[in-house]
Amino acid sequence: MNVPKSGYRVFSANSSAACTELAKKITERLGVELGKSVVFQEPNRETRVDVKESVRGQTIFIIQTIPRDVNTAIMELLVMAYALKTSCAKNIIGVIPYFPYSKQCKMRKRGSIVCKLLASMLAKAGLTHIITMDLHQKEIQGFFSFPVDNLRASPFLIQYIQEEIPDYRNAIIVAKSPAAAKRAQSYAERLRLGLAVIHGEAQCSESDMADGRHSPPCVRNTTGHTGLELPLMMAKEKPPITVVGDVGGRIAIIVDDIIDDVGDFVAAAEILKERGAYKIYIMATHGLLSADAPRLIEESAIDEVVVTNTVPHEVQKLQCPKIKTVDVSMILAEAIRRIHNGESMAYLFRNIAVDD
Repeated sequence: MNVPKSGYRVFSANSSAACTELAKKITERLGVELGKSVVFQEPNRETRVDVKESVRGQTIFIIQTIPRDVNTAIMELLVMAYALKTSCAKNIIGVIPYFPYSKQCKMRKRGSIVCKLLASMLAKAGLTHIITMDLHQKEIQGFFSFPVDNLRASPFLIQYIQEEIPDYRNAIIVAKSPAAAKRAQSYAERLRLGLAVIHGEAQCSESDMADGRHSPPCVRNTTGHTGLELPLMMAKEKPPITVVGDVGGRIAIIVDDIIDDVGDFVAAAEILKERGAYKIYIMATHGLLSADAPRLIEESAIDEVVVTNTVPHEVQKLQCPKIKTVDVSMILAEAIRRIHNGESMAYLFRNIAVDD
């Protein structure tokens, strides 16, 4: 029977081989066995979880990596957390390296803040703590009613740059939009490298919808109450594409937190090539790489895409040899160990900038 002397258990909330790979690496580093449970889909696609051992009075860590079927993964996590709660587990801590729906953390048009909804659902299911990595916005931690440890992958990616990129001293860190400039600046300062920012049509349009309602309208409505005179708002017009910083004859390293739809990255690589960069690397924490991203990367000017194993992407690596993986199981295992032993987490955030 899997009863570690230290009094905690580690479970995987997904039964597929690709998703349990990270869980197995973490448990190997911790020196414990993966908890016995069965997660499967009923014929009608309902999620069912059976915990095969007693968890009464134990601290439980649930590791859930998010595959392409995001909603199924969320239900697996919720159902397992509730099953452990009703089995009298003392604490239930979710280890969710990539937190889903993290881009939906702002009100847009007449939508909803789905990330806040998911945080409430996890709390209701029984989770008491979450370990995650590189949230899309750090303010997401405020959506939760329990502690959140937002770990950073930057030390692993910086180590990769130093060890695997020849002549990295001739590199320049690039932000593909002004919104990513702070993260890029953090990398540049720690690597003692220069900084460039791409500005113009290639930047992400996410900020354009931050208001959420696109108001007031461009044309003043003269009907109704005429006593209120609102100033007309000028329509936004993006400037021509420009690169702030000299990338000529340099290695360009674009850094970001998520790489999913690679269109912006491919466009940025083309601009950097035109400006004289002779090699282009992409560094990102979460490699979602949806749809035909592997094909687009293979056909683009990008030389290498480096992501961590927070999200399973073995299929994409087979389709595109340019994709490389950095293992972050070490820091996740250390976080589990420190939380269980009541040790400070500050060591895991040493030399980490606020904007990282």
